Amino acid sequence: MKLAANLSLLYPGLPLAQRMAAAARDGFAGVEILFPYDLEPHELAAMLRDHGLQLVLINTPPGQPGEKGLASLPGREVDFNHALQRALQVCEATQCGMIHAMAGVPAADVAPGACRATLIDNLRQGAVLASRAGVSLTLEALNRADVPGYFYNRPDQVADIIAAVGHDAVRLQFDLYHTQREALDMDAALDSVLPLVRHVQFASPAGRHEPDPTVPAVARALRTLARHGYTGWVGCEYIPAGDTSAGLAWREAYQAVLDADDTP
Repeated sequence: MKLAANLSLLYPGLPLAQRMAAAARDGFAGVEILFPYDLEPHELAAMLRDHGLQLVLINTPPGQPGEKGLASLPGREVDFNHALQRALQVCEATQCGMIHAMAGVPAADVAPGACRATLIDNLRQGAVLASRAGVSLTLEALNRADVPGYFYNRPDQVADIIAAVGHDAVRLQFDLYHTQREALDMDAALDSVLPLVRHVQFASPAGRHEPDPTVPAVARALRTLARHGYTGWVGCEYIPAGDTSAGLAWREAYQAVLDADDTP
C-alpha cells in the first residue's frame, strides 16, 4: 500500500509548487489535492511532471461558498454535472484516476428520499462519463462533528448507495479518521465494505494530526486491507502538528505494522 501526501493540508504556508517539491524530497510518489481548480489543468499537469509526482485523488468542486458538494441536492443536478465535468478535465490532463464525488449537505426541509434519489441518479450518469475516461468516482462518509448534516456519515450508508447505483466506476473511499471520529467499530465498519474500497485515508482522531499506526484499531485495519489484497493508495490527509517533514517519523511505524502482518 502506497502513501500519498495530501497537499491541501501538508506543508502549510507554501505555494503548491513548493509543496510538491517538499513531498518529492520526503519520498512521496503520489499526492492528493482536494480542490485543484486555481490552475489550468495543463499547468497543474506540468507542475506534477516537473516534480515526478502522480496525482491520485481530487474532489469535485464543492459548490457555492460553504457548500460541501452537490451530488445529493435536488435541483442542483446541472451544477453537479458541471462540477464533475470540471474534475474530469483535471483528470484528463493529469492522468488522475479518482474523483471524490462530494454528496453535500441537504437543506433540512428536503426529504431524505428525494436526496437519495438525486444522488443515485447523478452518480449513475456520472459513472458513465467517468468510466469512459478511465476514472473512478469515490464516495466518502464524513463524520458529523466535522461536517454536520453531510448526507452520509457511516461507510455502510455509502455501501448502500453504491449498491443502488450498480456501476463498477463508483466505489468507496474509506477514511479511518472519520470512522474513528464517529466512534464506530473499525473492524466491523471495514469488514462490511471491504470489497468496495478503492481509496483509503487516515489521520489521528485527536486534532486530525499525524496518524498513529500503532493504535490497535488502526493497525488491524491496515493489516486487514493488506491481507485482502488492497494495493492502492493510503492518503495522508492530516493537519501537521508542527513541521511536516519532521513529523513524518510515523511512517516507520506504518511500515512496521505492515511488515508484522502474520499472513502465511
